[in-house]
Amino acid sequence: MAGEFETRYFRPGTLDEVVRIEATPGPVATWASDYPAAYAIPPHCHSRSQLLYSLTGVAIAHTHGRHWLVPADHALWIPARTEHSVTMLEKTSARSLYVDTASVPDLPAECRIFHVSDLMRSLIVEAVKVRRNDTGTNRTRLILALIVEELPRLAEAPLALPLPADPRLAARCRQFLAAPSAHDSIDEWAGDMAMSRSSFTRAFRRETGLSFSAWRQQACLFAALPRLSRGEGITAVALDLGYESAAAFTTMFRRVMGEPPARYLRAQKHTDPAYAPQPDATIADDIATLTSHGSTH
Repeated sequence: MAGEFETRYFRPGTLDEVVRIEATPGPVATWASDYPAAYAIPPHCHSRSQLLYSLTGVAIAHTHGRHWLVPADHALWIPARTEHSVTMLEKTSARSLYVDTASVPDLPAECRIFHVSDLMRSLIVEAVKVRRNDTGTNRTRLILALIVEELPRLAEAPLALPLPADPRLAARCRQFLAAPSAHDSIDEWAGDMAMSRSSFTRAFRRETGLSFSAWRQQACLFAALPRLSRGEGITAVALDLGYESAAAFTTMFRRVMGEPPARYLRAQKHTDPAYAPQPDATIADDIATLTSHGSTH
């Protein structure tokens, strides 16, 4: 099993070392990188599938007309040869597994966001510490074996935000992302688009794969998670997004994320006590800037 793990820490301006890491023999190679806020990784792809894990911070990735939010303790699964770009919405510590899917069956053929279990988090953290002269140890072999076993068991999280291909509808979605509100209605959007309610509803689902209400909820969650991670109060975020109360926002959050925001935030703080996210531009500015560039991000 020697040579199955190799970690390199990020050096700005090049993906060359990642390419070399991917050539490491064995089913899994690793990479650890710490990024400043607003750092952008340009469009690229890998010969292996990638599990991009956010240890701390929040990133947003773009693939083929979809945006994927990667908050702390979540990971984006990116199949091999899928072009993608990534922008850090705040200071982010990322850990990646590059997986030879021929050696690890039953993994998705499309991008997915997964919640990273406590076990998988510990395995990833330990894996990136392995140095070349440790790769043949029994401990390393056990870490590798457990990672391979746990990958197909990760639970999916609904944190994808598809954007329409239709230019007019895409522009309206970007306008919403710049100032998301849970109060926006189908009738308002249909009127803006000069469409009947039924025609708009059909067109929106055809373009995004989601109902309008489901897409609006996802967009509001995209706006809320980074703000909550930055330490903003739940009530302030809820009211800014148009929810009638913190309780209404919490109900939505629990339905989507599986736990209330207060518990989610406690889990993020426990992830890395030494990490303190720094406030930067607003999430509306961040996402609006990203989406305004379409597929170039």
